[in-house]
Amino acid sequence: MNEPREHDGLMGENCAGGMTLPYYTADLPGVGGELKQAPQDFEVEEIPAYEPRGSGEHLFLWIEKIDLSAEQLTEHVARALDISATEIGVAGLKDRRAVTRQFVSVPANREDRIDRIESDQVRVLRADRHTNKLRTGHLRGNRFVVRLRGVDPDAAAKAEQVAERLLASGFPNYFGEQRFGRDAGNVRLGFELLRGEKKPSRIPYTRRRFLLRLSLSSVQSALFNDALATRVNEHSVQTVQRGDVMQVVASGGLFVAEDTAAEQRRLDAGETTITGPLFGPKMKSPEYDVGAREEEILSRWGLAEADFERFANLTTGSRRPYLARIDSLQVVPEGAGTLRFEFTLPPGVYATVLLREFQKRN
Repeated sequence: MNEPREHDGLMGENCAGGMTLPYYTADLPGVGGELKQAPQDFEVEEIPAYEPRGSGEHLFLWIEKIDLSAEQLTEHVARALDISATEIGVAGLKDRRAVTRQFVSVPANREDRIDRIESDQVRVLRADRHTNKLRTGHLRGNRFVVRLRGVDPDAAAKAEQVAERLLASGFPNYFGEQRFGRDAGNVRLGFELLRGEKKPSRIPYTRRRFLLRLSLSSVQSALFNDALATRVNEHSVQTVQRGDVMQVVASGGLFVAEDTAAEQRRLDAGETTITGPLFGPKMKSPEYDVGAREEEILSRWGLAEADFERFANLTTGSRRPYLARIDSLQVVPEGAGTLRFEFTLPPGVYATVLLREFQKRN
């Protein structure tokens, strides 16, 4: 029944299940270089949606971690405070090989144990109480300072061209390779679960909740990357098609495009954006040819819409903008062979995806 499976191949930084992710600035030269030669080359600071109020049953910890994954941080905090990992709240998952600063919420009744969190890789920079637990998405964005080392001698001039293009139009909002796990392990597990080839009970109980959510979302991410790559290849990622699901930038509201000329004007004015699929029972579906093409994507990957109902609470479905906008991008030469990038991105947008447009590696 869910055949054929064209996209069971490996995932990599430039791939989406056997499909190369095209560059948006393919006509411009890249600068080369290497990312994350040291954790200090990749700094991320969360922009909170709100500050803690100073009272409440939860404690917000402003934490700096170095070269530690999101799961490792949660496990470390849980052990230090002697609580369950489910009692810990975070707004978003941060890169492992990096220096990151973010809020983590824990029960306030563990305040006397906070000093136990300190380690060579984790520091609590401040702590304050708040009325609610921190939830996924409770952030306005992330600030980045990233160093790209070993770039070409004329990298600054090349980077300026790419930056000018991306500041004007945005860049493809692909999910980064880290979404799919080492050797694509997360996405493989997700496909097995959705196809009914593996039962959740076969996942170790201590990691079941985390791996279920991560692996299933990675499948949604791979399918989105496929849909977006098609639009980029066709040079239609900024062209409204009848049936596209559009999003109002100011409100986040979704609607299906009917009058393409009118909607193109709104898109060009920055009022709306074209969205792609994060498949699930509650996803707003496109219509006409756009809808048919999204159904073809599922078929190519050996899935059907009904498969997402197996885990309806974890794969509810939504839409994601095809293009991401950059705020205050600066590219500064920093010594021989190094460029420093400073920029701010919305929640859920990958800095590595932005930087690959500058590097141009295949």
